[in-house]
Amino acid sequence: MAKDLQFWTPCRHRRAFLFDRRGTSAVEFAMLAPLFILLLLGMVAYGIYFGASHSVQQIAADAARTAISGLDQQERQQLVNSFVQKNAGDYPFVDIAGLTVSAQDSTADGSQFVVSVRYDARNLPIWDLLSGLPMPDVIIARSSTIRIGGL
Repeated sequence: MAKDLQFWTPCRHRRAFLFDRRGTSAVEFAMLAPLFILLLLGMVAYGIYFGASHSVQQIAADAARTAISGLDQQERQQLVNSFVQKNAGDYPFVDIAGLTVSAQDSTADGSQFVVSVRYDARNLPIWDLLSGLPMPDVIIARSSTIRIGGL
């Protein structure tokens, strides 16, 4: 019985605790999990933002292609507005209520027509995903220029 008590002396108990490797995976996970989750949420947030940005650019490009069939600036503006009203809801991550579209002849070159699209991305779910994550601007602005009359 004296031998059994000798094993549980404070010195031996501390030494056994120091060299015990059980639970190291849990400690490593507790240290690395927050960083991993932060990276994962950052990738998801920026992926959604880049998806919305790409959709806004595609809306501008498709609207400019639609506008090329107009004879004057007013008709081209009507074609652009009609295209956006009918089709903008089909693009991912874009709510038509947040779109502002401008279509006009280029001031730099009269043979070009410019479609500018601004999207207020405040309704995207990424802004509430993680408050400490640095995010880009909530306004996505893209434009597309197309030459009027072919060559």
